Amino acid sequence: MDKPKILVRLTSQLREKGDKNAYSNALGILRKNGVIEPDSLGLTEKGKVRDKMSAEERAIERRAKNSNNDPEDYSYDPKTNQATLKYGRKVK
Repeated sequence: MDKPKILVRLTSQLREKGDKNAYSNALGILRKNGVIEPDSLGLTEKGKVRDKMSAEERAIERRAKNSNNDPEDYSYDPKTNQATLKYGRKVK
């Protein structure tokens, strides 16, 4: 079974930050968040949706979910993998 893309991406991000246990930490994070099944590398329904999303879509969804703003109010910076409010938009 191939590793889910979301697991590969998170492992890579953690490695870039110097995490020596990047794979097991990524697996733990994704399992804790209900993205990967607790006893396998299989994706949950939530995981299947998130795995199909691009990094940009996930970043924007994360930021919008934690605010009262619409996803359209955000722009994505691939260098930082962060979504920020577009210039001139007000926080609701």
